[in-house]
Amino acid sequence: MSGLHPAALAAAAVLVLMGFAASRHKKPLRASLTSALAGMGALGAVNMLAPFTGVGLALNAFTAFMAVVLGAPGVVTMLVLNLVFGLV
Repeated sequence: MSGLHPAALAAAAVLVLMGFAASRHKKPLRASLTSALAGMGALGAVNMLAPFTGVGLALNAFTAFMAVVLGAPGVVTMLVLNLVFGLV
């Protein structure tokens, strides 16, 4: 075993896959930054609306990573996991 935590290996795999997806765009840096900003905006919107909806996400390293790397779909995935399983 390499001594790396399984979550670190999963995060590295997600980063590589997202890098591959961004590289397929004409402007990969712009696509990555746009996705990251949209994810952080979505996470902020979810937390700002939490008093009205009753559904919020904690701001920690995991949720920030998911929002920045996966963008808005990552935030939606965390919301679904939170609502269905109470995991996040």
